[in-house]
Amino acid sequence: MNTSNNVLNMDEIRGQFPILHQQIEGHPLVYLDNAATTQKPQAVIQAITDFYTQCNANVHRGAHHLSDEATRRYEKARDTVANFIHAHDRKEVIWTSGTTEGINIIANGMAQRLQSGDEVLVTEMEHHANLVTWQQACLRSGATLKIAPIHDNGTLDTEAFAALLSQKTKMVALPHVSNALGTVNPVKELTALSKEQGALVLIDGAQSIAHGNVNVSDIGCDFYVFSGHKLFGPTGIGVLWGKEKVLQDWPVWQTGGEMIAEVTYESSTWGELPNRLEAGTPNIAGAIALAAAIDWFTSLDLNAVQAHEQALMASALKQAQAFEGLTIIGNAANKMGVLSFILQGCHPADIGFLLDRQGIAIRTGDHCAQPLMRRLNLPGTARASFSVYNTLEEVDALFIALKKVQNMLA
Repeated sequence: MNTSNNVLNMDEIRGQFPILHQQIEGHPLVYLDNAATTQKPQAVIQAITDFYTQCNANVHRGAHHLSDEATRRYEKARDTVANFIHAHDRKEVIWTSGTTEGINIIANGMAQRLQSGDEVLVTEMEHHANLVTWQQACLRSGATLKIAPIHDNGTLDTEAFAALLSQKTKMVALPHVSNALGTVNPVKELTALSKEQGALVLIDGAQSIAHGNVNVSDIGCDFYVFSGHKLFGPTGIGVLWGKEKVLQDWPVWQTGGEMIAEVTYESSTWGELPNRLEAGTPNIAGAIALAAAIDWFTSLDLNAVQAHEQALMASALKQAQAFEGLTIIGNAANKMGVLSFILQGCHPADIGFLLDRQGIAIRTGDHCAQPLMRRLNLPGTARASFSVYNTLEEVDALFIALKKVQNMLA
């Protein structure tokens, strides 16, 4: 799919995404809402169809061919994820419904271990999934939630972060990449600082996973969570990765079938990883399709993918900086995939509506980060977000359309 000089074949890539080849309001679709969800290549769509037409059955306990084949594909998908994120062992990969459930599994267990005097540290740039969940865990346990501040340009204040760490810090949870700002946090360094104080570390990888080169072993964190639908896979499937030594006795999240070892009327015992954290019938098709998404993604030259996405971001930033009346929100030197902005005299919702009338899909609002918006003294922003199948011509189309929006709302 790529050439020897690290240039992606964009026609070939875009040709594998059926949804991109349509018109909206008479205009070619320009899909720039990838931070919310990515589109799906034909290989992923086919993987779902193949499962339901070839081997639809429950996994692990069936005594027939369909169940055996479903189990083989399902567990092979776990191996695919483990290899993709450089996990130490396949049993460290826990299937979830998405990033939110992964965080809740850890927060639910942590709430049973936290007590008054303990502290949990998050940042000002959190998505609600990684803020509200820890907020509620602290309220239940009596622990204190600490918030590491950001600078005005959208970067984390690492000195303040380090100053907030202490022996009281039992959990640190932060995003690899901010969904609202695009800021890339130095998670390896922040993890090391946190581990010096004995804290567990959870990384929200929802916005970083689709850009390649996530290595949980290198980061050194205890938990890493992400959603399949942001990685060209289907909705309703995600991954909680955790170190085996941490997860092996983690409080169970749900009880029921699959996760047990022995059950009597009086008591029950739990199975081994990964089963102990995967109660009930899993999203089998989703796991298989997520593996197909990873196989598709890793068939590309990931260095070329990153170079292409950097070119998209560079073009967007250059045009945004030259656009009169436009203010970029989030000016970190190291940012990825996201351009958030406001346009003088234009409400973000109006911008989104009028761009849609020109076939351009972006996101507007608070981006599930209301405290961050209050910190920035904004009601919300317009957000364009980029992926491998976007083109430089689509970036140009965004700013041509924005000029029309500005003229209409002036």
